[in-house]
Amino acid sequence: MTAVATKQLTPKAGKPVQPAVAALLLDWYDSERRDLPWRYAPGKKADAYRVWLSEIMLQQTVVKTVIPYYAAFLKRWPTVNALAAASLDDVLVAWAGLGYYSRARNLHKCAQLVVAEHRGKFPKDVETLGTLPGVGPYTAAAIAAIAYGAKVTPVDGNVERVVSRLFAIETPLPAARSAIKRQVATLTPDARTGDFAQAMMDLGATVCTPKRPSCLMCPLHRQCAGYAQGIQDGLPRKAVKAAKPARFGHAFLALREDGHILLRQRPDRGLLARMIEVPSTEWLDELPALQTAMRAAPLRGDWWQVPGAVSHVFTHFKLELVVHVALVPMDAALTFWADGARCRWVSRRALGGEALPSVMRKIIAHALKEM
Repeated sequence: MTAVATKQLTPKAGKPVQPAVAALLLDWYDSERRDLPWRYAPGKKADAYRVWLSEIMLQQTVVKTVIPYYAAFLKRWPTVNALAAASLDDVLVAWAGLGYYSRARNLHKCAQLVVAEHRGKFPKDVETLGTLPGVGPYTAAAIAAIAYGAKVTPVDGNVERVVSRLFAIETPLPAARSAIKRQVATLTPDARTGDFAQAMMDLGATVCTPKRPSCLMCPLHRQCAGYAQGIQDGLPRKAVKAAKPARFGHAFLALREDGHILLRQRPDRGLLARMIEVPSTEWLDELPALQTAMRAAPLRGDWWQVPGAVSHVFTHFKLELVVHVALVPMDAALTFWADGARCRWVSRRALGGEALPSVMRKIIAHALKEM
């Protein structure tokens, strides 16, 4: 990546030369932009469905992880009409492993609403886009700017970082967000707003990075008040986060003599709704006593505890599960606690086709290593 030379003078503290920012950044973007499967060349009209799909997948997930999921979704459901006609269970299976599964449920719900109420076309204005399931202010602005050229700039973590440094905003996040949005509005150009939005994202992802930003490679370093003051590495400042609470439980992996594993569908509402799980106790603030936990075992059998535990971090809490394993005969009967209506036996070779979230795949891998 080459440095971009400018004739702009170093700014006074907190006062970037704003009219020049968009032009400098767009020039940089034209030569240095990332080649991503959902990107369109300058001047080409973007498909709102593809923009929406990529933005939903990119929420709280890194680009490298999203790319194969994005390609698989487009191959299977190339249009919003095709996605709307799919079953939710099929969508959840295709989403498995991507995490934050409410996104998948909202994705499906949104596709159906766009088809039913908007004739299969995504709305063009930010306000209407923001009423769609799973589409918050950032995603609405991204679709409006990238797909329709609206004069808005979506503000994600990358944009927050760039603008905090550019204007030397020292107020900690999240309190600084209103000031950041006001400054972003002053930078957004009248034309090429989609390219400008993506340029801001790319700059934050590749140059103005959280640690050790490559300031001398940045097209805006002569405009940057944070760089002029030598405080860019410490921006944006963040308020101290409270430690995540912990929850604990016991999981039970039953392996039938024909190589099938007992799995259960989670309830229709709540965390990991409708996803497939290894049966477990409730996840509580303290680890349930073993004797109490065994009452929740889905089958009568000789259960043994796998050494170690499975840990997983959700958005709002950390989970730690003790895993128990049992080898059971073909005629093994489920207990009352197993909720037989939601349980079924699945071949180990067919696990890839199940809507198993990451934590459940961890449990299965942890248990089978001892088999």
